Amino acid sequence: MESTLPVAIIGAGPVGLAAAAHLIERGETPVVFEAGESIGANVRQWGHVRMFSPWEFMVDSAMVRLLEAHGWQMPPKDTLPTGNDLVDRFMLPFSNLPEVLDTIHLNARVVAVSRRNIDKMKDAGRDAAPFVLHVVYGDDNEALVEVRAVIDASGTWHQPNPLGSGGLFAVGEKRQAQHIVYGIPDVTGKDRLRYASKRVMVVGSGHSAINALLELAELKRDQPQTEIYWTMRGTNLTRVYGGGEDDALPARSRLGTRIQAHVDVGTIQMVSPFRIREIAETIGGIDVIGETPDGLETLQVDEIISATGARPDLDMLRELRLELDSSLESTRQLGPMIDPNIHSCGTVRPHGEAELRHPEKDFYIVGMKSYGRAPTFLLATGYEQVRSVVAALVGDFKAAREVHLNLPETGVCSSDLVDGGGSCCSTTSTSAQPALLSLASIPVNGVLQSIGLQTVGLQVAARDCGCDDDCCGDGIRSTSCGCGSDCCS
Repeated sequence: MESTLPVAIIGAGPVGLAAAAHLIERGETPVVFEAGESIGANVRQWGHVRMFSPWEFMVDSAMVRLLEAHGWQMPPKDTLPTGNDLVDRFMLPFSNLPEVLDTIHLNARVVAVSRRNIDKMKDAGRDAAPFVLHVVYGDDNEALVEVRAVIDASGTWHQPNPLGSGGLFAVGEKRQAQHIVYGIPDVTGKDRLRYASKRVMVVGSGHSAINALLELAELKRDQPQTEIYWTMRGTNLTRVYGGGEDDALPARSRLGTRIQAHVDVGTIQMVSPFRIREIAETIGGIDVIGETPDGLETLQVDEIISATGARPDLDMLRELRLELDSSLESTRQLGPMIDPNIHSCGTVRPHGEAELRHPEKDFYIVGMKSYGRAPTFLLATGYEQVRSVVAALVGDFKAAREVHLNLPETGVCSSDLVDGGGSCCSTTSTSAQPALLSLASIPVNGVLQSIGLQTVGLQVAARDCGCDDDCCGDGIRSTSCGCGSDCCS
């Protein structure tokens, strides 16, 4: 392969820019293709959100070295940036460095990747052939660009999971798209009028859902007619609320504490479990029909915020030879290391080029997309990934193998996947489970049937060993939720 060809990076987010920094330090030429109109275009879409990781976990060492060589100063390491802070104070200054500026191409969407004159089925000469990227630019011009290696850091932001259970779109979900936002809207800012004094459903149990709920609770203080419903498919509130004082990131711990307080006083009304099957337009709003322990029930709202995670877009990689984990869609080797059914406590071992390797030589998926559907990615992980990958691409396999990753503990571990499980990270959680909102207490078809909070009885069969059908029901997940096969048999 021609040694003068550059290394392609797909995506100008923080991990993609970090890959460029490491390549530049190694004397390589990166070429970065960003589909958006600006650096960090995806980050800008949640730029109003303050992150729970301080600056020390948000910067890449190679980017910092290049920036400091031009007089840049690191923000205080213990302060918490917003998404916009990350772009404005770190990513944009880096992208404007003279050694970086000309390597970045904005409004340049990579729609396909292959090998020169070699499709997916052909073996002869494959590893020696350069990669070919089909790039579509904002002005509708197209180009075929040859490179010697490809690092896919395109993320998963534009591929959100659907609202329906089982990984499928709910009936009517696409037709009612005007009532649905996927991600974290700016509820107290530019999107305020959309949600003020409305009935809003937030779907999801992760940090994105909690951030949206906390902003809605702030909005409700000024607009008390705002009604907030929080629905999720599961019932394990210990995992949802987090590890409390056992969490190594105080800001992440406070998210769980704050959201639990709002649920306890009724500012946020929780409906769980609620598995959405259909969304239908009705007079004065939309009906959300879901499965509950009592059968199908209907909740009427005006707006839905979907924060149910994302999945990788693999369409542009169809001509490459990939080896993916069958459930997560990460690499096969990485899958067991990051499976959220097992790992939720900073227990992910350091990993790098070896675990990210595909059968397609010199092709790597890094960053959020490398985790496939797993929601537990932290930015520090992506920075270490690209350091290791770049070392391998330049032949420094010793450096590629020496991976180091220091992730802060969450305080919630795999044993907490069973309701009532204690933390394996130190102390045992003693927080009480809040009362859940009975569907009879919610306006259904415009009629409020009662006003009191009632506890929803979960119809699951508990075994003598402490496990229930949520864990043992499919006969497969028993070990990943903390129950042995003897218990579930």
